[in-house]
Amino acid sequence: MKQLVRENILEMEPYPPGKPIKEVERELGVGRVIKMASNENPLGPSPRAVEAMARVLPEVNLYPDGNAYYLKRALAVHLGVKEGNIILGNGSDEIIRMITETFLNGGEEAVIAEPSFLIYRLAVKAMNGQCRLVALKDFTHDLVAMAEMINERTKLIFIANPNNPTGTMVTAEAVDSLMKKVPGEIIVILDEAYYEYIERDDFPRALDYIKRGRNVITLRTFSKIYGLAGLRIGYGIAGEELIRDMNRVRQPFNTNSLAQVAALAALEDREHLEKSRRVNRDGKNFLYQELDRLQFSYIPSEANFILVDVKEDAKVLSLRLMPEGIIVRPMGMYNLPGFIRVTIGTGEQNRKFIKALQKIENRRQNTEDRL
Repeated sequence: MKQLVRENILEMEPYPPGKPIKEVERELGVGRVIKMASNENPLGPSPRAVEAMARVLPEVNLYPDGNAYYLKRALAVHLGVKEGNIILGNGSDEIIRMITETFLNGGEEAVIAEPSFLIYRLAVKAMNGQCRLVALKDFTHDLVAMAEMINERTKLIFIANPNNPTGTMVTAEAVDSLMKKVPGEIIVILDEAYYEYIERDDFPRALDYIKRGRNVITLRTFSKIYGLAGLRIGYGIAGEELIRDMNRVRQPFNTNSLAQVAALAALEDREHLEKSRRVNRDGKNFLYQELDRLQFSYIPSEANFILVDVKEDAKVLSLRLMPEGIIVRPMGMYNLPGFIRVTIGTGEQNRKFIKALQKIENRRQNTEDRL
């Protein structure tokens, strides 16, 4: 069978998704499991989004609007761009794949930070492209080193801002410096999945590059702060010509009816958005304080998760947390075997996580004392 598969596909490892709550409850026989592994909004979706979906449920026998007219129109107003600057995807993951399918020829290269979102590498390899990996500096994209990687084969540069899994961001000044070194024929992808959590004034204004005609694609999503991860809907913003080319590979009904109306309603619910920001801010400060108390090192985050150094094999710790009813994400797949990524939850969820972590840490210390 392997003879039937393209060679570059055989070199790829499938992306490992976070463990579902129901699976942990079923396997371990525990109840009230909380998932702090996939950076979902612990408050859930906007009530307006739920109501909007209920209204269109009787119409799911019909195909969705393939152009997503109403959602695109609302996004254009929200962003201050034209509708022709927007493309929708089945999550921003699909748009990443559209980018490589549209623009990357076999043998061409993409410059990617390491570690960063794994889907970039998978999408590049699927098109028989080459990944030029650049190590992070202080857990942050090293844009100077990434610029030095540019050569005649470079076609794409991926920048996750804030970065997954570290939660760090690059500043407007750093991106401006990079863009001065990037030739016009190279496409820069600024993945801003966690954009709505940003509270710093020095965050880059990616849309300004697009309005000035630079080959920049900005990615955003309704999966994170908007709480619609299960519906799979994200969007990209770019120059109209880039969008037209990407539409050549976009599937005609790639965003479903429920996702479109829920996203439109969520976009209009500023109260839920601000509440989600507040809960994230308060939860982050609480977790920082408690992790300091327990003497766990962590990377200060601009997103809705924290990368924590757990002083041991993170996979072992994650398995110990599951019987306590908590799912976190060990970072071995990102070459960070001693770290877990913890999604910031509600106050109750954060306290439950810290209580379980304290229990496991006490047990570990008692074992060491006996030895």
